[in-house]
Amino acid sequence: MKAAVHRFAQGISALFAFAKTPDLNLARLHLTSCEFKAFHSMSRSEQLHSLKVLAKVQAEYPDAPKALIAAALLHDVGKSRYRLSLWQRTLAVIIEAILPRASRRLSEGEAMSVWRAPFVVRRHHARWSGEILRHCGSQADVVWLSERHQDNAEVYRGNRRYGLLASLQRADGEC
Repeated sequence: MKAAVHRFAQGISALFAFAKTPDLNLARLHLTSCEFKAFHSMSRSEQLHSLKVLAKVQAEYPDAPKALIAAALLHDVGKSRYRLSLWQRTLAVIIEAILPRASRRLSEGEAMSVWRAPFVVRRHHARWSGEILRHCGSQADVVWLSERHQDNAEVYRGNRRYGLLASLQRADGEC
């Protein structure tokens, strides 16, 4: 129930994103020029979400490394490859919650249609984020964190970046 309420709040926030102005200067402060251009290509609601994730990361981790800060801002940049409407994003969340096997099936491959796109984007955006960030020449840690932000962090417990990934995921999950 708590997850459903959280998702509903996210949807309402996305719906009214047009009325809020993202703090682009804050993003520019922490990103390279190519990364900022990528950030700027994200939808307004994704920019606002990423800025909230950054605020959560910095609240939890005041001395957060630059890579974690950049990943907080850019972890969802892969979503900029395909613009989804609010109904498409909502559909993907609902179907994933009530019919996870159908959601997985719809997200296989990268063929897009109006009905499959939300599932494909949801599944592949982390990898696409990594591709975009590699193109920008981003730090390896930024790319790694962004590509894995939806993975089970426990798989990486022995990795030196595990704590950063766990922090990013906690912040992302709360926003």
